[in-house]
Amino acid sequence: MRITFCGVRGSTSAPGVGFVRYGGHTSCIAISHDDASAPTLILDAGSGLRRLTSLLAGMPFDGSIMLSHLHWDHTLGLPFFAAGDNLDACVNVLLPEQESGLSAVAVLAGVMRPPYFPIEPTDLRGEWTFDTVSSGEREVEGFTVLAREIPHMGGRTFGYRLSDGHSTLAYMPDHCPTMLGPGEDGLGEYHAAAIELAQDADVLVHDALLFPEEISEASFGHSVADYAVGLARRAQTRSVVLFHHRYDRTDDALDELAHRFADVSPTVRVAAEGQVLDL
Repeated sequence: MRITFCGVRGSTSAPGVGFVRYGGHTSCIAISHDDASAPTLILDAGSGLRRLTSLLAGMPFDGSIMLSHLHWDHTLGLPFFAAGDNLDACVNVLLPEQESGLSAVAVLAGVMRPPYFPIEPTDLRGEWTFDTVSSGEREVEGFTVLAREIPHMGGRTFGYRLSDGHSTLAYMPDHCPTMLGPGEDGLGEYHAAAIELAQDADVLVHDALLFPEEISEASFGHSVADYAVGLARRAQTRSVVLFHHRYDRTDDALDELAHRFADVSPTVRVAAEGQVLDL
């Protein structure tokens, strides 16, 4: 399994000279099989989705996009994805089943339609399909994907666990464990869904929007970086990638974060645009 980080920010993009090395695009990672030259499964469609077009070297995208939830920083890359908005593209968009019962395309059209945007999801060129997924296991693009609902503010949110039969990725980009209580260390509950998703995974990509001194802001729906490391230890995950960086977190501040976790177990990385992990 190859994982390419196309966007690693949260809430909104971060342009400017202070955000060059880690990148300013919002959440998007691309997954490909070991024997494949191109990604076929995308997790989240933030502004980082634009970067995927260059990875495809001009070829149209043929695969699936799974959204963890419907917040802007995870969806607004869709109409700017040139490899998907292509007459020869074939794109399947999957998102969490809504408590309202609305269809996937109706939910997306809530933010992507006039007068808020010039076109609707169904106006994208190529063959696009839209569907919802429920909690549980399914096959997507040759990967076994387990979806579990995790706490986050402002709409149903899924974490995903992906396996190709050899390697396993756990993905929880927006996660607010303090919604379930402070937990034993004050960083939030290490609850059953999070443990199940991360258990024995090769890598955990996890929300690290906050630093410990910012935990009072957790009520907005996010995690402290230290929680991600604590979760990995409890679930015996082999490595952690800290992800969904706060939009005003500079490169220098993220360097300090990487230094703070440089000598801990399991291995901790700080996500950066263009970073590639081969599992």
